[in-house]
Amino acid sequence: MLNTTCEYSLKKGGVVVFPKPFCKRNEQSVTYFDFCQDTEEKRPSENLGQVLFGERIASSPYKFTFKKQETCKKVCTRSYDPANSADKSKLAFLKKGMQLNYQHHWIIDNMPVTWCYDVEDGQKYCNPGFPIGCFVTPDGRVKDACVINSEFNKKNTFYLFNHVDITIMYHSGKDENWPGARLVTARLRPQSYKHTDENNLSCEGPPMEIPGEFNNKLNLIYTYSVTFEVSIESLCIFAKDIADFIQEDAQEEFGWKLVHGDVFRPPRKGMLLSVFLGQGTQIFIMTFITLFLACLGFLSPANRGALMTCAVVLWVLLGTPAGYVSARMYKTFRGEKWKTNVLLTALLCPGIVFADFFIMNLILWVKGSSAAIPFGTLVAILAMWFGISVPLTFVGAYFGFKEKPIEHPVRTNQIPRQIPEQSFFTKPLPGIIMGGILPFGCIFIQLFFILNSIWSHQMYYMFGFLFLVFIILLITCSEATVLLCYFHLCAEDYHWWWRSFLTSSFTAVYLFIYAVHYFFSKLQITGTASTILYFGYTMIMVLIFFLFTGKVRCSN
Repeated sequence: MLNTTCEYSLKKGGVVVFPKPFCKRNEQSVTYFDFCQDTEEKRPSENLGQVLFGERIASSPYKFTFKKQETCKKVCTRSYDPANSADKSKLAFLKKGMQLNYQHHWIIDNMPVTWCYDVEDGQKYCNPGFPIGCFVTPDGRVKDACVINSEFNKKNTFYLFNHVDITIMYHSGKDENWPGARLVTARLRPQSYKHTDENNLSCEGPPMEIPGEFNNKLNLIYTYSVTFEVSIESLCIFAKDIADFIQEDAQEEFGWKLVHGDVFRPPRKGMLLSVFLGQGTQIFIMTFITLFLACLGFLSPANRGALMTCAVVLWVLLGTPAGYVSARMYKTFRGEKWKTNVLLTALLCPGIVFADFFIMNLILWVKGSSAAIPFGTLVAILAMWFGISVPLTFVGAYFGFKEKPIEHPVRTNQIPRQIPEQSFFTKPLPGIIMGGILPFGCIFIQLFFILNSIWSHQMYYMFGFLFLVFIILLITCSEATVLLCYFHLCAEDYHWWWRSFLTSSFTAVYLFIYAVHYFFSKLQITGTASTILYFGYTMIMVLIFFLFTGKVRCSN
């Protein structure tokens, strides 16, 4: 069972919207708060994906047996003396956690324990975490989770959730002729009780109040209750209809025939374009295989960190396609600096991502966060990059340069054709801006759930639907860019290489704009470091999406 805490902020309706990655730790434990500790603490080994996401799992002192009901069972007692400086520091840190709305995240049988509560319009919201307590300000303002109980009304007072009512739903195999049972859901309801006699616990009465001014001795008794209930499973079958769209051949225009002798002229900055295409190929194949395996159930969210581990390993092993595509496209562009091309393909974009990631991790180190990646893991990632990915990129580039350049169906004229004056809509910038709207519309809805899963610790299970959205995104990027490129060729503008790449990759700009909107409308962040972390990790996603969508178009 997990028993760690991270700082959260709540907005209207009580929805948790942002995990600050600053979980204080000491030398022995990730959990710095003075909660009950497991005497036989066990920590499972994390895989690469869990380490990169900052997940640290520890065993919990809340022990119970299957089908055995527990009522108001004591876990431990924490005593605080105002004369003891260590006690004052521990209690002050606990108050700070309640004031900033820190959260527990528990796991039972590798299944998150959820806290469900009522929100507006009579609806119920379930969150995979619950606060350690809440705070009523000196002027009487009720903050965060204190709104759930009318007894939490005393000014300048902290209310500790020192009791949890855990309900475990299970499905028995008795009626289906298989032994044992299977856990279905695990839910809890945090409570606050002021236990006066630890030898006679009743889990009733007034809440556990911690005054803002620590002047008297204080005893905090942690308890819990457990009930087991039988769940009736229902199997829902969803039918998905996929409509077939037949695209009619576009009517030929006369204008594009005039530029047939210039349409395959090598682009400006062909070195950079070939590098982007090589890296985009690597990311495209990695994304396709990862989503396909997740769609088939091999990368279940229950297997924590598996998705990230699979993506990183695939990226490392796919250096060969990146080198091959980059080298062959650069040779097609009649480039001669092949060494520079190979080095940029192997180091440019991965170097930008690693530098950004290292700076973000450095901030976590400075803040003492448990989400910080250990130095040994960074060394291992560097070893995978330079020891596996870079050599494979060189191998791919070797075979790419040995291949013949891509043969064009028409011969390129020696003298470039003069491009006539373009209208506003056929100029590069308006076309690029318009081209990213349709692909972004395909991922708009799923993007909200993906950001929630990253920043609000929500579980994401719809990999089948996400894979379908992925395929639609590929088709939309291709068709939208081909159509706009056709319009530009009809206007006798044959500079289409970079325009075709940037038209679909401009979707990444809309992704960044949406991330900014999500930051201001859905999150509530305190501190410059947290803001830097959010936008730092967002820029990594934007760069990856930029290369991926740009490659999708140029592969057509």
